[in-house]
Amino acid sequence: MSSNPQKPQIVPLPNGPYYLLTDFIPKPVQHLQSSTGEPRSSIRGVALCRCGGSSNKPFCDGTHGTNGFSDKRLNDGRADKRDNYAGARLTIHDNRSICAHAGLCTDGLPAVFKQGTEPWIDPDGAKVEAIIDTVKKCPSGALSYSIDGVEHRDQDRDPMVTVTKDGPFALTGGVDVAVADRAEGASTEHCTMCRCGASKNKPFCDGTHWHIGFQDEKN
Repeated sequence: MSSNPQKPQIVPLPNGPYYLLTDFIPKPVQHLQSSTGEPRSSIRGVALCRCGGSSNKPFCDGTHGTNGFSDKRLNDGRADKRDNYAGARLTIHDNRSICAHAGLCTDGLPAVFKQGTEPWIDPDGAKVEAIIDTVKKCPSGALSYSIDGVEHRDQDRDPMVTVTKDGPFALTGGVDVAVADRAEGASTEHCTMCRCGASKNKPFCDGTHWHIGFQDEKN
């Protein structure tokens, strides 16, 4: 664990990159001084591309200023709702509006998560342990589960931002996201953030990278 008690923070800059703040203890900046010759100090961070166009992914190279990137959220919010699938032993909660389409549920446990059918979740389709293990792999927080009326949504992990293959930034461990609103039932411990530039639910991923064929060959 880091000796810094403050968790990393991601700040979505207006029509620009994410700024990932990682060190909140101000340190002198090399080759920078005041008019009186005093060194100037700052907290540390790095700019991460979220327009999808940087030639230096995952880092920002300023392309957002020339490709017309907009951080406007385009969905109308009607899809932001949780559906509850109650079984004999547990209830699975699902909010499709924040699904990142990682496929870990439908590929990993198709007896429960049935792509292309309605209802698409069968909470009695596998052993409880297998369902719990699969739900815990959901990177976006779209899925959670309840047992005996107690919801299990978050995990105890160190803060980390993972650049997924041809997909979003996956945040775990409670990395702080400087946004005012989250989807219904969304986790604050883990989420996925758009880096293809095309999500309609910015700054969060809505799976659009999969539909447009977003690629990051360097990652």
